[in-house]
Amino acid sequence: QVQLVESGGGLVQPGGSLRLSCAASGNMFSCYVMGWYRQVPGKQRELVAIITDDGNVNYADSVMGRFTISRDNPKNTVNLQMNSLKPEDTAVYYCNAQCSQGTILPRNYWGQGTQVTVSS
Repeated sequence: QVQLVESGGGLVQPGGSLRLSCAASGNMFSCYVMGWYRQVPGKQRELVAIITDDGNVNYADSVMGRFTISRDNPKNTVNLQMNSLKPEDTAVYYCNAQCSQGTILPRNYWGQGTQVTVSS
């Protein structure tokens, strides 16, 4: 019912920057929390950053000071600006959103994932 579409992943050198974007689409929905998670093969998915509809944010310690999450509520998008990228940031990044439609209870939605590779 709510679809998340990601863009912006790719290959970048250490110290470089990337900007990920995620657009939510659907009918009469509101996403209270949106954010980004990442996963490396053989490891569990971990939280990178989340942001609420009123602007509260939370970052993983490993990205604090380097990544910035933001959202555009009228456009139902969430962005992740990634600076000073390190090889250990290499992962598949997934957009996540907790959204409700009308009076229906909120549900958890995931994007398809976008590969971020930091390498020389």
